[in-house]
Amino acid sequence: MSRVLKHHDIKILPKFFEDVYSDRKAFEIRKDDRDYQIGDSVTFREWDLEHGYTGSEITVGIIYVLRNCPEYGLMDGYCIFGW
Repeated sequence: MSRVLKHHDIKILPKFFEDVYSDRKAFEIRKDDRDYQIGDSVTFREWDLEHGYTGSEITVGIIYVLRNCPEYGLMDGYCIFGW
């Protein structure tokens, strides 16, 4: 049985949003509470601490997920995904 792909909508601070938008950053470290999987899509919505959502957003597709790897410094309960 194949898995249904998910879409994740997440906040991102302006300094990190700019790096994603300009292709300088192609990975994200997140708490592993959403079951991120290869094939899922993620919309990063820019979030300013003082004003809330800015209206800027970008959607990417997950092509790599790393989890359960504390021997390389990734804390339990966190994952890294790339696009």
